[in-house]
Amino acid sequence: MHSQYAVDDTSAIYSPGLLFYKDLIRRNIAEAIRIAGSPSRLRPHVKTHKTPEIVRLCLEAGITKHKCATLAEAEMLAACGAPDVFLAYPMVGPNCGRLARMARAFPKTKFAVICDDAASAEALSRAMVAEGQTVDVLLELDVGQHRTGISPGGPAIEVYEKISKLPGLRPGGIHAYDGHNNQETRTDRESAVRSLLEAELALRAKLEAKGLPVPRLIVGGTPTFPVYASQEIPGLECSPGTLILHDHGYSTRFRDLAGFTPAALLLTRVISRPTASRVTFDVGTKAVATDPPAGKRLALIDVPAHEPVLHNEEHYAIELPQADQFPPGTEVFAIPTHICPTVALYRRAYVVEGGHVTDSWEVVARDRVLNY
Repeated sequence: MHSQYAVDDTSAIYSPGLLFYKDLIRRNIAEAIRIAGSPSRLRPHVKTHKTPEIVRLCLEAGITKHKCATLAEAEMLAACGAPDVFLAYPMVGPNCGRLARMARAFPKTKFAVICDDAASAEALSRAMVAEGQTVDVLLELDVGQHRTGISPGGPAIEVYEKISKLPGLRPGGIHAYDGHNNQETRTDRESAVRSLLEAELALRAKLEAKGLPVPRLIVGGTPTFPVYASQEIPGLECSPGTLILHDHGYSTRFRDLAGFTPAALLLTRVISRPTASRVTFDVGTKAVATDPPAGKRLALIDVPAHEPVLHNEEHYAIELPQADQFPPGTEVFAIPTHICPTVALYRRAYVVEGGHVTDSWEVVARDRVLNY
């Protein structure tokens, strides 16, 4: 067992169980600040952990800007005292009113949101005016994922101009998330980022030439974080998320993220050895993210070479010659391949510090609605 993951007493940990290693989380936060150059250039995404205590660790490290994807995450951040909260998700329907009421309830937090559509901007404007609030609105660019956003051309300028004229809205800059840029080599990612930045900066120049403020450019995720962090661009903010907890997927692919350590593990136990060569664990599909392909959803620590053969709701079975070394009750630690949706499967996480379980933290923002 890797010494950094050792736990002196696991008898009170129910399995499958989620463990947060507090010391490693602190190290990952410090490494993110080092790469960014300063906390002011960093806007970590809380979708990975959804946990107030980790928000507070970021605040203690000097990180005042945060990014989120749900209103529940935004409320959690505001309740923690985060002064600058960016909700990187379009507001439609009753969510416009929810955001407006949240802005009124947390006057010490400055909220921002994205928009890529003039009619959506009008609906948000009506909701903000009804509550007597004003929110920053960033233009959402589609830079290749084609899930939200607008291409950086003439229509994008028109939407931003519309935002600038609507009451209750304030033009807040540009958001460009390039989640499709996950090339394994740094060189390939640098090339991809250069091409995107050229279009984004050209759009920014056109907007500013019209007298429209573009105070910030929020860019990138975890794979492109080191690339964007190396750019000297006024108002640029990097918004990685995964690296606060990190995971097996990114740690095995990107050498320039080698300074980060997976800080969230799963404790699983053998529940059966149904054949001479098969071992079944309790870490089923309800306990670990299933967006990676079957057989590649987690990495078992200190388990010899094996073949995953079955993964359903409550069972994970592997074949290995040394199956007799894993009788029922055997404890194994596993590193999730994709930590963000894995965390959302747990109500609480066991907190490990100095090799001891010292606390448990509630994953508050896994819920869709808190109070607003």
